[in-house]
Amino acid sequence: MTLSPDRVIPSHASIEAMETYRKQSYRNRCYILGAQGREMLQVPVIHSEDMAIRSVRIEYTTPWVIRTERAIDAAYKSSAWFDEYRDQLFAILDSRPEHLFDLNLSLIRFFIKKTGISCDLSETTSFQRTAPDDFREVIHPKRDNTILRDLGLERPYYQEFSEKYGFVPHLSIMDLLFNEGPDSILWLKSLQ
Repeated sequence: MTLSPDRVIPSHASIEAMETYRKQSYRNRCYILGAQGREMLQVPVIHSEDMAIRSVRIEYTTPWVIRTERAIDAAYKSSAWFDEYRDQLFAILDSRPEHLFDLNLSLIRFFIKKTGISCDLSETTSFQRTAPDDFREVIHPKRDNTILRDLGLERPYYQEFSEKYGFVPHLSIMDLLFNEGPDSILWLKSLQ
């Protein structure tokens, strides 16, 4: 990963395309903030013997796309910028990509573009167990995430249910985008 001149936003990031899929990770889940508090959204996958990340298939026999879209609607329908981005985000989900990697890459590109991050993405061509700037296991849903707090970078932004829950960190970038819209980039840059 190469940081931009402001040393906050990466100007280049490599997406790990050669790893083995890891269960119970952020590769198929994220968190949003709704009326009932923090809520996990999860993409079900088909487990097989070949669990290379690029070959992990999405399971569509359950109506998870509809449930996910309803949960996002319920959580963010009153957010200032939800109407601006909703249809484009849902079009990605409704496209029903066969593989989790393709869905994730489409979502990453969408959020990079809409938040105003200027970042070139590339995919790795070989798996390296360790590499400089290796962040693959730094953030994990089963461990406390204190990175921003430890660096003194944890900053609140407006959230739809902040009166009820206060600021809730560690949510999907969609929370920032739906609440801050084009100002998302300003919040991200304020973390320096």
